[in-house]
Amino acid sequence: MTSLRKLGSSDLQVFPLALGGNVFGWTADEAQSFAVLDAYIAAGGNFIDTADGYSAWVPGNEGGESETVIGKWLASRSRRADVVIATKVSTHPSYKGLAPANIKAAAEASLRRLGTDHIDLYYTHFDDETVPVEDIITALDQLVKEGKVREIAASNISPARLQASLDFSEREGLARYVALQPHYNLVSRDTYEGELQDTAARAGLAAVPYFALASGFLTGKYRPGATVESARAESVSKYRDSERGQKVLAALDKVAQEHDAQIATVALAWLASRPTVAAPIASARTVEQVPALVAVADLSLTEQELAALTEASA
Repeated sequence: MTSLRKLGSSDLQVFPLALGGNVFGWTADEAQSFAVLDAYIAAGGNFIDTADGYSAWVPGNEGGESETVIGKWLASRSRRADVVIATKVSTHPSYKGLAPANIKAAAEASLRRLGTDHIDLYYTHFDDETVPVEDIITALDQLVKEGKVREIAASNISPARLQASLDFSEREGLARYVALQPHYNLVSRDTYEGELQDTAARAGLAAVPYFALASGFLTGKYRPGATVESARAESVSKYRDSERGQKVLAALDKVAQEHDAQIATVALAWLASRPTVAAPIASARTVEQVPALVAVADLSLTEQELAALTEASA
């Protein structure tokens, strides 16, 4: 049985790999999504990450498709008590931004789609600097007081706004962020390391990084000369064609060989070992992709291996 990790200062206990729900209702249809969710749970997983805006960017979609798929799965499997559901507010086309009335309406809509009476972890998806942090925290605190949200968290926020939010929560005795979802991986370190990570560490926040596999680049399938049919192929070219990208892949290849492990598993293990990180997020479109993700729970890298990966990614 994999040991679960405590999420920051909260009572939530989570598997060390959060399953990303961005593909549900996008590149994975309902049947595929159910199969992926089943495989993740069967492997001991319990932490499912989605957002109300997934996947509004797809022609014909209106947002909320991922939550709807997860809600149907929860209902059909009767697994609500066994999983930690994280979702986010601010990007649904009908509920944009973080005005207090919008936060309330968006949360109600997410609860309906998920078919549940509470959200375990509720993130502000993208900070809305037109709204004072005091108003955002007060609105989130109200959801916690009503029992609709257990814990609150932030994503895509500046260190200054994050600190101001934490200070206000402390001062007023209101709900306080317990987690932060930054963009962070082996080929994108400056998106988190530095002031943002320092702020999270001081406050005891758990980091739950997104783009943990750099849109698939850190699975090792995108290499010079290789053609990959994927919705994300274009976005990884900047890593594939960079010197750092090649150094990171070479270091990953070496460590993966030592452990007879998948490259993706090694990349996630490096991330899971970083200060503040509780659980990287990675998504799977097919059941075949799940084992490499959940294997991070059982892969221990040596100090030398971690140092080699850190150096290659510098």
